[in-house]
Amino acid sequence: MNKYAFNRELRLLTPEHYQNVFKQAHRAGSPHFTIIARENSLSHPRLGLAVPKKQIKTAPARNRFKRIARESFRLRQHKLPNKDFVVIAKKSAQDLSNEEMFKLFDKLWRRLSRPSRG
Repeated sequence: MNKYAFNRELRLLTPEHYQNVFKQAHRAGSPHFTIIARENSLSHPRLGLAVPKKQIKTAPARNRFKRIARESFRLRQHKLPNKDFVVIAKKSAQDLSNEEMFKLFDKLWRRLSRPSRG
């Protein structure tokens, strides 16, 4: 199996999956988007996306954001801890270039990969 694939098991698929993450999560945020994370009992990380129309109005802009979020996760997944991550877009995310978005994702993944204190 390709270690950089983004298969079904790497996604949060149900509303319950999302609610679990929202229950007790650590977050890493920027003015452009927030990533919340919660330990999971699996042997790999999973990704969920929340990109509200209210925040990013046009479908192409939402799709671009989601594409970059998935790609960033896909390339880093082998370094990420076994957590469920939900990326929540904010209005200003659409103003970033692809490169700026990737850099910001990298920074937030690193922050969320540190061992949790507690």
